[in-house]
Amino acid sequence: MSAHRNLGAASRLDRLAQWPQRHWLAALVGFLLAYALLPFAAPLLMQAGAPELAQLIYAPYKFTCHTFGFRSFYLFGPALAYDRPTFEQLSGINTATAQGLLAARDFIGNARMGYKVALCQRDIAIYLAMGLNGLAYSAVRGRARPLPWTLFVLIGVLPIGVDGLSQLLSQPPFALLPYRESTWLLRLITGGLFGTSVAWLVFPLLDGFVSETVPAIPHPQSWVKE
Repeated sequence: MSAHRNLGAASRLDRLAQWPQRHWLAALVGFLLAYALLPFAAPLLMQAGAPELAQLIYAPYKFTCHTFGFRSFYLFGPALAYDRPTFEQLSGINTATAQGLLAARDFIGNARMGYKVALCQRDIAIYLAMGLNGLAYSAVRGRARPLPWTLFVLIGVLPIGVDGLSQLLSQPPFALLPYRESTWLLRLITGGLFGTSVAWLVFPLLDGFVSETVPAIPHPQSWVKE
């Protein structure tokens, strides 16, 4: 009886010790997809007349994303997204001031414009692309090698860097370049390319790291014999 108990305890310990090695990818992909898709529940809750519940989603995402109303998607309104001048006109917020940017960050929409998704357009593209490519990676796991760093820079870093940095440097307080504001389509494309390249670089590297650092656990019966 004692041997059976030891065998059962060792088996449970074996499964617990091997969990990170066997399931880290599923856990990470699940987190990425949840992080990218949960923000869409906020406008759904607003439309359903549950603003208190919607704020439980809006509030935490402000710590990880700028959530500007002119760089976000909207549901239940006449448009999926509003460029900066249109946003200012419809919301009455002057985004040229620091106070206006804070107001654009806190703006969650209304019945006229629709309700804002709680994560900005570019971040949605980044994390959704990482999650979806994680699913694709799981199908070729063990055969895929990390994306070469050169391709990572060319495909992932360069497009998002040019789009985001040129936008930043063209606006106050820098104003070093002619003024430009990126579009929602460019944000989706550059964010998606970045998220895709990160996935095919990082997931294979993590696979190798986990397999090297998680020790192999002897079969439970060998524990009993000892």
